[in-house]
Amino acid sequence: MPSPSATSDKLTLISQRITLVNRTLCVGVSFATLLMVVITFAIVVLRYGIGVGWIAMQESVMYLHATVFMIGIAFTLADDAHVRVDVFYHKMSLQKRSWVNALGTVLLLFPVCLFIISYSFRYVVESWGLLEASQEAGGLPLVFLLKSLIPIGAILLLLQGVSVLLNSINQLRNLTR
Repeated sequence: MPSPSATSDKLTLISQRITLVNRTLCVGVSFATLLMVVITFAIVVLRYGIGVGWIAMQESVMYLHATVFMIGIAFTLADDAHVRVDVFYHKMSLQKRSWVNALGTVLLLFPVCLFIISYSFRYVVESWGLLEASQEAGGLPLVFLLKSLIPIGAILLLLQGVSVLLNSINQLRNLTR
């Protein structure tokens, strides 16, 4: 049987690897935020300065925004930067906060992520089957890719939830020694 320290080290390593994946993806898509600003600026200049506009350009901002949000949501959880109604949490001991994090992850986060993944699966498969494109003339022919971000974001969030749970278990184990 592995020692508690070895188990703790393995849990920490798994948690760190999950967080590293989400951090790397988040850094990668963070450049999309700059690109969104540049494209939005170009849209405004072209529309109001020259009187020209392209639907594909406008849709690209929406695609970039969705990508940043859906890929970045998991790292927001990893960085503990998500919105939390913090009436009691900040006054709790580390042990109680670890219990809140563990139970909240198992009872709230996991079910929501699993629901989103299962509910969106058919939706995304149908979109891929049609190679769904924009309904707008001149729009982007990539709606199926946009819809794929729904389960991808939920999977990344679920994985980060595993990391949060492993960290909470580690903290609880270390506090009870």
